[in-house]
Amino acid sequence: MSASSSSSTLPAFMSTSGAGLDTIFRPRSIAVLGVTNTPGTVPHDIFVNLLNGRFNGPVYPVAPRKRHIAGVKAYDYVLDIPDTVDMAILVFPGRVCELALEQCGQKGIKAAIIISAGFREVGPAGIEREENIKAIARKYGMRLIGPNCLGAINTEPDVHMNASFARAMPAAGSIAFISQSGALCTAVLDYAQGMNIGFSKFVSLGNKADVTEVDLLSYLADDPQTSVILMYLEEIRRGRELVQVAQHITAASKTPKPILAIKGGRTAQGAAAAQSHTGALASSDVVCNAVFEQAGIIRSKSIEEMFNTARLLAYQPLPRGNRIAIVTNAGGPGVMATDAAIERGLELAKFSPDTTAKLKKALPAAANMKNPIDVIGDARDDRYRAAMEAVYEDPNVDQILVILTPQSMTNITTIAQAVCEERKGHANKQKPLMCSFMGAKDVASGIQILQEHGIPHYVLPEWATDAMEDAVRYRLWRDRKRTRTRIHEDVDRNKAAEIIKRASDGYLIEPLALKVLAAYGLPVVPSELTQTADEAVAAADQLGYPVVLRVVSPSIVHKFDVKGVMLNLRNAEELRAACGEMRAAILQKYTTGDIAGFLVRRMIPAGKEVILGLSRDPVFGHVIMCGLGGIYVEALKDVTFRITPISEATATRMINSLRTAAVLKGLRGEAPSDIPAIEDCLKRLSQMATDFPDIAELDINPLIVHPAGQGCHVADVRIRIQKQT
Repeated sequence: MSASSSSSTLPAFMSTSGAGLDTIFRPRSIAVLGVTNTPGTVPHDIFVNLLNGRFNGPVYPVAPRKRHIAGVKAYDYVLDIPDTVDMAILVFPGRVCELALEQCGQKGIKAAIIISAGFREVGPAGIEREENIKAIARKYGMRLIGPNCLGAINTEPDVHMNASFARAMPAAGSIAFISQSGALCTAVLDYAQGMNIGFSKFVSLGNKADVTEVDLLSYLADDPQTSVILMYLEEIRRGRELVQVAQHITAASKTPKPILAIKGGRTAQGAAAAQSHTGALASSDVVCNAVFEQAGIIRSKSIEEMFNTARLLAYQPLPRGNRIAIVTNAGGPGVMATDAAIERGLELAKFSPDTTAKLKKALPAAANMKNPIDVIGDARDDRYRAAMEAVYEDPNVDQILVILTPQSMTNITTIAQAVCEERKGHANKQKPLMCSFMGAKDVASGIQILQEHGIPHYVLPEWATDAMEDAVRYRLWRDRKRTRTRIHEDVDRNKAAEIIKRASDGYLIEPLALKVLAAYGLPVVPSELTQTADEAVAAADQLGYPVVLRVVSPSIVHKFDVKGVMLNLRNAEELRAACGEMRAAILQKYTTGDIAGFLVRRMIPAGKEVILGLSRDPVFGHVIMCGLGGIYVEALKDVTFRITPISEATATRMINSLRTAAVLKGLRGEAPSDIPAIEDCLKRLSQMATDFPDIAELDINPLIVHPAGQGCHVADVRIRIQKQT
């Protein structure tokens, strides 16, 4: 039995999340509440932006005791406006917004943007005020952006709405930008204007009292003007819904759209989680990285990096593969670009004999006909044309990078025009083209021509290869194998539930933790809980030597630290001695009341050590971990995370993404490890996490993995329970 996890299936919540947002982005009329006649103030500038931006509809200023604003008749209250109003923009002081929003509801207004600050960000009084406006919005069925935001912009020609206090209306384009920071929005708009980048939608979320990034993504999924979505987020609240909607958008069968994101506020989890390897490694930033990868979101480290990739994805086709051709008039930049490409996982295309013949015919003998193609410093547009013509026609080339350094004889604008013409003439080849005209003043005219024709330009070739790497990763995500989430029918959920239901908050003692794993079919070795040395010997006689002796205690988390584990005990004498030695060592730090007994377990044969784990993230819920196990796990940190439930393909990708994956697959004649057995354990743990939200943390460290076909065994497990209210 299996349940589908296909990202092409529309998540049920998307239809309601995006509902009502058309009134925000495409209102037929707008009222601005709290307008003043003072230029340079937020209320005044928002109103004037709507007028000067040629919004396609009436705009009503609400300004008590004012007769007119910017030549437009003003009203004391929104209820005084005689006509229907679709959307309200509130710029009253925070304490007045409740009354103003209530009147908007009475007026029948179905959408509002609250620019004003003075809400959750200022403390308890502001939190109460924000809860009040949320209640008013729910009461009247209003969609609400903000409070404490910059506003929203829609560049569609039939709307042309600048409902913000940004300095200027951005150019129209196919990139949507969502930001939780209003101040960042103004910087981004200025940066984009300088780079000739246009937007479809631009919105500042502010405090996210109602509309969140999940709602906006749900809306933009079907927005015909948007082909790429960018986000700046400082906090994520609806984590699992974010993953679902992003997976749908980035891999939709008809019109997939790339999503790029910057996540601010990178922090580690509190010290309380450090008792668990999984908890210690599952910092919010690490989990966010894994979740974005699982959702198909490309994570950027800076605004510049984000827009470098966005321009490629918005204006150029996706690459079929990672093979790149470089055309340059300078050897040094060509070498730099080659190094950067290889470091980012790209591959220099190997030209076909036909391509080499074309290059030899068109270029001087001193030119380099191999990749990177060096057309020599005195090259003019004819050489660039010939080189581009050849690589465009070569089936071994997936993407093209053109580099120019300005020499005295370089006809920069003519070369730029030639590049644009070659791109247009070979549009059917579906090969992304990027340029790096290196310099500033001398190449400015050429750069402008490139940007006007939708050809991404990068100051440095390395920046172009960064964008190429992101484009290839997105293509691989789009083309990845998609599988279902398997439901194991052989688990005994009731047996595990009985243990977890009875447990108090804290760690299960090891025998109970092992029973939970066994109920879900994980490879647990037979063991026996004993109280005395005689009982331990009797148990070992039944299990068979050699055995392991382990202290059982709810107080002792890391057994090795207190000599609570003794390995490879080969006979009764060694086992009796170990019982006495272990008890004495532990009683130096603990009392007899801390010792629940001693677990005797058959010794597991040697193998590769792997760690598996679960941790309950406050935003995304259960995350599952896989990585290199043993005592060095926190030092090496070769681990990978995903949110549960995971599909069969995800389990495979988790293992393949480890740096030590090659060790598991066999090195220098070593037999490969039983990787399918690890994958099976991951899928069973994923199912357990779905069934039991009360599991706060779970560590299996190590899982001893044997050669292919011989399975694996749990050597140590810890499960911490924290009941959900």
